[in-house]
Amino acid sequence: MAVDVVIALGTNIGDRAVNLATALESLMAFVTEIERSPIYESAPKYVTDQPMFLNMVARGRTALDAQNFLAALKSVETEMGREPGVRNGPRLIDMDIVYYGDAVINTPTLTVPHPRLRERAFVLRPLSDIDPDRRDPVSGSTVRQMLAALSDGDDLSPV
Repeated sequence: MAVDVVIALGTNIGDRAVNLATALESLMAFVTEIERSPIYESAPKYVTDQPMFLNMVARGRTALDAQNFLAALKSVETEMGREPGVRNGPRLIDMDIVYYGDAVINTPTLTVPHPRLRERAFVLRPLSDIDPDRRDPVSGSTVRQMLAALSDGDDLSPV
């Protein structure tokens, strides 16, 4: 049975627009009914001495279980040329599971909903564009409410 999934995508190395397009195309191998948000440019949040990011969100459906879905995303990152580096540092592509249905998952390798979702305008704003009334299974807040609670929600530029 297919599960509704939300994936955050970000890139700040190379041709960022091509990186996002390539990642979206790769997702089609294991995600159906893909709906994509607009793309936003954002300043780096945690490690600030690096290039600007392009960020977006994709929503779709997958038949993979959560762990295999994570493995598939990491495989795409590797195939695209992402190399291990500084946590939150520059990256060719980064794909994070934001939501896996309404599941709450907490394992050593996967936490869903994404543990830093509520502090990331670069995820919440694009997600709000395509699914503003989605309820977070942990807090019960909608995406729109979480975005409104952020102080830096306007620090993004549509591309």
